Amino acid sequence: MLIAIKSLIILIAMLHTYFLYLEMFAWKTRGPVVFKGLPLESFETTKVMAANQGLYNGFLAAGLVWSLLIKDLVWSENVGIFFLTCVAVAGIYGALTVTKKIFYIQALPAILALILILLK
Repeated sequence: MLIAIKSLIILIAMLHTYFLYLEMFAWKTRGPVVFKGLPLESFETTKVMAANQGLYNGFLAAGLVWSLLIKDLVWSENVGIFFLTCVAVAGIYGALTVTKKIFYIQALPAILALILILLK
């Protein structure tokens, strides 16, 4: 069970590292491919906002990685629960306000990891 939990946390951290890259450094090039429904001209006008979102995604990734590096198992689990909850809430909000696809990409893996932690 611990291997599954840590694997999910690593996957989620990697996803958020990609989101950081996409939103901070590739918004005008890769962004239109990922967010096909948005008008092309909006990527120029929203690049600063996207970079800000990317920074937040980086903090989520860093927190998840931090949770894996903490030696004390209780403390590690609590930090993991906090950051996974943040990811799940952000994913649910994104699904409600942007596209339902965000729920499956962002919130669902975090919710699964939280369930596994709580069931162990």
